[in-house]
Amino acid sequence: MAFINYVIHLAILIGIYSIVTFSLNLAVGFTGLLNLGHVGFFGIGAYVSALLAVQGVSLWISIPLGALAAMVMGIILAMPTTRLKGDYLALATLGFTFILGSVARNWTDVTRGALGIPGIPKIVKGNTEFLFVVVVLAVVSYLAMWYISRSRFGLTCEAIRDDELAAKMLGKNTFAHKALMLGFSALFAGFAGGLFAHYITFIDPSIFGINDLILMFSMLIVGGLASVKGSAIGTIVLFLIPEPLRFIGFPSSVLGPMREMIFALILLLILIYRPKGLFGKVDFS
Repeated sequence: MAFINYVIHLAILIGIYSIVTFSLNLAVGFTGLLNLGHVGFFGIGAYVSALLAVQGVSLWISIPLGALAAMVMGIILAMPTTRLKGDYLALATLGFTFILGSVARNWTDVTRGALGIPGIPKIVKGNTEFLFVVVVLAVVSYLAMWYISRSRFGLTCEAIRDDELAAKMLGKNTFAHKALMLGFSALFAGFAGGLFAHYITFIDPSIFGINDLILMFSMLIVGGLASVKGSAIGTIVLFLIPEPLRFIGFPSSVLGPMREMIFALILLLILIYRPKGLFGKVDFS
């Protein structure tokens, strides 16, 4: 029974993080925006939804509002940053994540700082029922993001990624397309953050941590850029491969560093032998 509960727990996390990976792919893979602020959008969705829910707001309202808050913040962030290129964009969006983490730690009247927010209600009581909800919402999210990526808007974003100057010469508003795609990316990241908060039932400023950001990009790189299938496969691979370590009996002080070593080895092998990832259409470079 304990093993079944563990498998269900793992499946729930894979479902939530697969939404995160695909939403990151919208910005990075399909549009070419090296956005290191994605974990910030995830955290915004989690915090807004949690703060509303503990005040008695319905979960079916608080989670969408958290996602919308992340989308608005994504579009606001896009205004000064999407005109930047490459490393400059990455640094600007990484700074955004650090700012959010600082706000979560220091705005104690609202966020309770390092104490975090406990007692976040679950969507449903049992984990089996929660898994069903996550699977349904993940499928709906995937279909929505797939539609966005294959729409005329999404194809224009791919053209901007490949040759922004040519897209401008064809009369495309590249700034508006990049800003809106970053907004859509943030929307689904915030939605996943809300699901995560209502599953874990506790969040604190560590949700804005660099470790989660590394995990998100690792799943993206392994699965491959601009690949719908890769977003799911990359998430599954990065979650499942280190899991056998839990059953070997290593102490927790060793388990964490070993997981990081495995992640690093997987990334190194992928970047050397499959620069596009397992199913990617675009070279990460």
